[in-house]
Amino acid sequence: MLKTSLLGKDFTSEPSSLDDRSKSFSESRGSLASENVHPAEEASGLSIMQTLIHLLKCNIGTGLLGLPLAMKNAGLLVGPISLLAIGILTVHCMVILLNCAHHLSRRSQKTFVNYGEAMMYSLETCPNAWLRTHSVWGRYTVNFLLITTQLGFCSVYFMFVADNLQQMVEDAHMTSNNCQPRKILVLTPILDIRFYMLTILPFLVLLVFIQNLRMLSIFSTLANITTLGSMALIFEYIIQEIPDPSSLPLMASWKTFLLFFGTAIFTFEGVGTVLPLKNQMKHPQQFSFVLYLGMSFVIILYICLGTLGYMKFGSNTQASITLNLPNCWLYQSVKLMYSIGIFFTYALQFHVPAEIIIPFIISQGSESWTLFIDLSVRTALVCLTCVSAILIPRLDLVISFVGSVSSSALALIIPPLLELITFYVEDMSCVTIAKDIMISILGLLGCVFGTYQALYELIQPINHSIANSTGVYA
Repeated sequence: MLKTSLLGKDFTSEPSSLDDRSKSFSESRGSLASENVHPAEEASGLSIMQTLIHLLKCNIGTGLLGLPLAMKNAGLLVGPISLLAIGILTVHCMVILLNCAHHLSRRSQKTFVNYGEAMMYSLETCPNAWLRTHSVWGRYTVNFLLITTQLGFCSVYFMFVADNLQQMVEDAHMTSNNCQPRKILVLTPILDIRFYMLTILPFLVLLVFIQNLRMLSIFSTLANITTLGSMALIFEYIIQEIPDPSSLPLMASWKTFLLFFGTAIFTFEGVGTVLPLKNQMKHPQQFSFVLYLGMSFVIILYICLGTLGYMKFGSNTQASITLNLPNCWLYQSVKLMYSIGIFFTYALQFHVPAEIIIPFIISQGSESWTLFIDLSVRTALVCLTCVSAILIPRLDLVISFVGSVSSSALALIIPPLLELITFYVEDMSCVTIAKDIMISILGLLGCVFGTYQALYELIQPINHSIANSTGVYA
């Protein structure tokens, strides 16, 4: 959940490359953000346990709750195997990114390079003259994908909170102390889901006006506590009285599998955090151990929740597993706790694109308008994520779309290409070259076909029997 506080060092310095006039302003904001992250940790460095906790926070978000539906889209057998394969590939690409960044930092005589800088420095030394001349666009491309991904996360958070708020409010008159499974009823929601999105909009605008990460860290701690409690209650429920899974298909159609791919990639949200995490460690050479340990736990957690959730709810699996929980006060509190956690996490995720975009825009105007421009841009970006959620109120499809478009590029396509460009002149083995090409092609195919299928599903008329709303359960 504390993803952006860790990313502060990585991103806040990047706007300076967009325009020379923004350099000094960006650097001052970047240093301020870095100071606000973790002052004590900056002085002594992160311990192994602290790094592990941060790594887990960065990879456990809303995508986790959509994994049961992802398993439904892939099949009871194909789903877990595919999720394991994607997890292994993602971790391997994280290792590639770390190795390339380490090599490039030594080559450029820098103590640390971020994701965008790694791409730029690798292009500066590649054999192709055109790529060397336009190497800065490698950095711009990575930054654009990071901004798109983070704003996509924020749009998903809008829908997630609105979905759960709608169900809690409209089921309140039927909520009891008896935690029985939900009955399948096709009901018409009292209020459109968009109304709930507009309701939370002003509160999120006020939340993102908080620019002090020390204050946001308080909200992050609250979010972590509520998320942990919610996950414990969710697992406690789905392991009880699991129906016979023999009726569930082992393999779904290829069209729905493409949606699975996007959702699976979306859940592995921490690829952009591995570089700043390693840089902040007291002993960076031990990060590989932390990475393998933490990501092994994350992959096991993903597979268990996705598989058990699908086995528990079967064909009635919702876009978020919280929407399948019984209509009693105990599990309504789960939705409330997780929604509170996601609500506050919105500000942390929002901090990343804000610290890239705002300094550049401010540098184009008068210094006397700095505060007005800052708040206006923050408001506009929040409204942008709200409009995106309103225009496409399908949580499952937006998760798949964001995962296919930007997350697949950052997690699977770019790291192998980065390795090829960085080490090609140093006699790479044919096996390594073939492996990198295959991973990039796999990521590209998943990106293209996953995006196509998500867009195709998005333009279809909404069927209330499958849409993520309270109209399915009562």
